[in-house]
Amino acid sequence: MKKNMGSADRIIRVIIAAIVAVLYYTGTISGTLGMVLLALAGVFVLTSFISFCPLYAPFGISTCRMKEKG
Repeated sequence: MKKNMGSADRIIRVIIAAIVAVLYYTGTISGTLGMVLLALAGVFVLTSFISFCPLYAPFGISTCRMKEKG
């Protein structure tokens, strides 16, 4: 897999996942919505660690910096 996520994108995803986890465990969000958001937070963390977002690939989106040749 070719990396397609930049560091800013990865940091934002981890922060969003942490916020969702805190809201879930404090009881602010619960039920089905809470479980769905918690699963989405898990996906955000996973994609942040591997620096690859499967939804970016079909659209050709890449937020990582390109290395200059030369």
